[in-house]
Amino acid sequence: MIIKERQIPLRILKLKALLRRLPSYHPKRPDIEKDLARRNAGYNGEESLDYHLRYLPNDKYHIFHDLRLHNDDQYFQIDTLLLTSSYALIVEVKNISGTLLFDQTFNQLIRTIQNKEDGFPNPISQAKRHQQQLQIYMSNLNIISFPIEYLVVISNSATIVKTGPKKSALSQRICHSSDLSDRTKAYEYQYKKEKLLSKDIIKLSQSLLNNHSPHDVDILNVYNISKNEVLTGVQCPICKHLPLGRNHGCWNCPKCTGSSNKSHVQALMDYFLLIKPSISNKEFCNFLKISSRQTATRLLHSMNLPFKGTNKGRVYFRPPSINDSLQKSDQTSPP
Repeated sequence: MIIKERQIPLRILKLKALLRRLPSYHPKRPDIEKDLARRNAGYNGEESLDYHLRYLPNDKYHIFHDLRLHNDDQYFQIDTLLLTSSYALIVEVKNISGTLLFDQTFNQLIRTIQNKEDGFPNPISQAKRHQQQLQIYMSNLNIISFPIEYLVVISNSATIVKTGPKKSALSQRICHSSDLSDRTKAYEYQYKKEKLLSKDIIKLSQSLLNNHSPHDVDILNVYNISKNEVLTGVQCPICKHLPLGRNHGCWNCPKCTGSSNKSHVQALMDYFLLIKPSISNKEFCNFLKISSRQTATRLLHSMNLPFKGTNKGRVYFRPPSINDSLQKSDQTSPP
């Protein structure tokens, strides 16, 4: 049973919005594109795991994707958490091609591809730290001595995995996605005794959901980009031109002559992702280049956004699920 669905990470959404809103000649674009490609690869690897998770007993496993929790001021992020009444399993997903050597001597991961070696932090150490943090988190909920295991799952089936001399211990912590089902069966055999009742699992699940805190970075600050460098206006979903004009309730592109009904939604989400998570009517008019305050008010009302205040003092806020808003952001008509 999936308790927390997998969604496109906020960092990826911000990088995509930033690329939409920077000129093609901007000097930071190559760095942003490289960062986005790396994060997309990681997310695609996590998504590919979903196929194998379908084979787990639906009534036994409670699945949480992309959990970011904290103990006091220390945050830790789990790619996928599998929770049962007998044990929990932390799954750290890596989508890395080539040949991987898990080097215990220097505690690093070495990737070899096309005769070139690259070093990465050891994901086993990372997963172990997450295990320790989750144990602390559960102990704060008075859940003591609950078994928590961890696995590093290689999502690319063509990736070759090698270990050093202490391979027997490492082999218990690494597997390909296709082996996940067999690993969970082994854990089920190892941990037969029920540790949590149904009501305890419900309580723990609610705590995990309530305490999930997405990493919400200021992406402009990360790349030292000024707000003044961000292109404004509504963007054409067909040819990516901006700004669009608005006529008779539609956004019209002067470049490809296409029209759209809801392209203002993506423009607003870009504002929320790049500028700040709240917006006034005046800021909405300025960013989307809308001359009519009444039109802006009508568009803002139509999106059912959370808000505070009344009349001119009203402020609208980023929706809790910005992924859903972006997926529904456009209805287009070709020229």
